Amino acid sequence: MRSISLADLVLLLGVAIILLPTMFQVAEFNWTTEQGGHGPIVLATGGWLLWRELKNSAAVRKPGNLLVGLLLMLPLLAVYTLARITGILEIEALAMYGALIVGSYMLFGAELIRTIWFPLVYLALALPPPDSVVAVITQPIKIAISHWAVSLLHAIGYPIASSGVTIQIAQYELLVAAACAGLNSIISLGAICLFYGYLRHRSNFASFMVIALSVIPIAIFSNFVRVLILILVTYYLGESAAQGFLHDFAGLTMFAVALLTVFVLDSLFTRVLHLRTAQGKS
Repeated sequence: MRSISLADLVLLLGVAIILLPTMFQVAEFNWTTEQGGHGPIVLATGGWLLWRELKNSAAVRKPGNLLVGLLLMLPLLAVYTLARITGILEIEALAMYGALIVGSYMLFGAELIRTIWFPLVYLALALPPPDSVVAVITQPIKIAISHWAVSLLHAIGYPIASSGVTIQIAQYELLVAAACAGLNSIISLGAICLFYGYLRHRSNFASFMVIALSVIPIAIFSNFVRVLILILVTYYLGESAAQGFLHDFAGLTMFAVALLTVFVLDSLFTRVLHLRTAQGKS
């Protein structure tokens, strides 16, 4: 393993200079909200995954191409500077993270980056997505979940109707907010599912991909269950109950449903795989 040179120290110092101010702002303005509350958990678990992969990676560490690194780093620093001046935290955080990955490539090489690809992708989920992306993706999801919930409850006799993301049940009116059925809850649920899938099937890419590809459907289904619970709580216990403790309970139920669905799907796929293996041997 090579020693750290002065150039490496300068590069690490530069990374720290752009990393720390941005992450302090992310922690202050995003992680303290319901939409970004998953950030600290993703950071902690992602850091553990990164340490787990790096502790045995000394053999593949070799400095990357300096010219390639600079060609990638300079545009990222320009975007970072512009975003910091204009106060666009989401773009600033993404540019910062890109610069961090490029800096790691310059220090340790492409082979190491390939080795730690999953922790790098996973840690990106701790960063706030751009508002424009959230708005574009969230609205159709909210409308779809509202429509499904209203259709189901109306079919079994509840006095319910909807217009867009606004639901009317009896004398109560509910608004399906981004926090209840939006991109941010999908990100947090997706992070949990991906973390489980990677730990469980790190050596079996096919099994991991089954879980990875099911992340969005599972997250949408879990959000659907959460919205159903909130509608029923509002109908039977009133609007104040749905905005208090039971609102948080519905959120916990959503995560429980997501985890249970992942476990069931994983168990079914594993059984099918074992059956096929047994049939192939017989």
